Amino acid sequence: MDAYRHCEALVREADKDRFLATLFAPAEARLHLFALYAFNIEIARVREVARTPMAGEIRLQWWRDALAGEGHGEVRANPVAAALLNTLEAGRLSPAPLLDLIEARSFDLYDDPVPHLDALYGYVRKTSSNLVAAAGKILAGDDPLIGTLAGPAGIGSGLARLLQAFPAHASRGQIFLPADLLARHGVAPTDILAGRPSDGLRAVLADLRARARLELAEAERAAPLRPKAAAPAFLPVALAGPLLARLEASENTPFTPVEVPQWRRQWTLWRAARRAR
Repeated sequence: MDAYRHCEALVREADKDRFLATLFAPAEARLHLFALYAFNIEIARVREVARTPMAGEIRLQWWRDALAGEGHGEVRANPVAAALLNTLEAGRLSPAPLLDLIEARSFDLYDDPVPHLDALYGYVRKTSSNLVAAAGKILAGDDPLIGTLAGPAGIGSGLARLLQAFPAHASRGQIFLPADLLARHGVAPTDILAGRPSDGLRAVLADLRARARLELAEAERAAPLRPKAAAPAFLPVALAGPLLARLEASENTPFTPVEVPQWRRQWTLWRAARRAR
């Protein structure tokens, strides 16, 4: 229980939106969701805590070994790992989607460009859709529909989050915009790293916002097929719409960070939870 309480505190501090969404889940499932989301936090921030790509790779390999059952005795001494492994065992869940998430996050350690749109979609599927699907399976069991429905939901919300992070990524030398889209609109990566806005850059960002909305619309159409028990896993996806609207309103200043107020996010989650009942 100490490990699970550690995960709950970590999610409350570092991922308030998913923390609040988890409160709409049944009490017996919340600890398992906190373990999953705490794991996601640990993996997502590897670049921030590792001084070099090699150090980051070592951290990610530690997690791969832990999930594959090849870790050493100290694995259970890590409270997030201990809680997550217990969650996987209790729910008889496959670690494969989480291993895919780790593999995708290794891209974060480097400043390599995203080569094309398919690569970007692959990244958000593994990092965002897989997380939604894993949470849904914790709540509703191994229903095959959950993985299918998590696809567009995770892609739409994942793209929105990446677009929100665009200023932060650019400031640290990363570009999560596909190179083929940049070339199509005549945008040089050096201009992005220098913080120079352009009509071409605005067109690229608008294109990705439109693609995110298409995925979210598909997820909304498929929502009636979703097992009701899995609804809390999909609640954070509802935050993507207001975020995309805020990003669009600030399209003339693409390097300025954009945030949806906390009260608005909480209200959006509450309304989405009522609709899912």
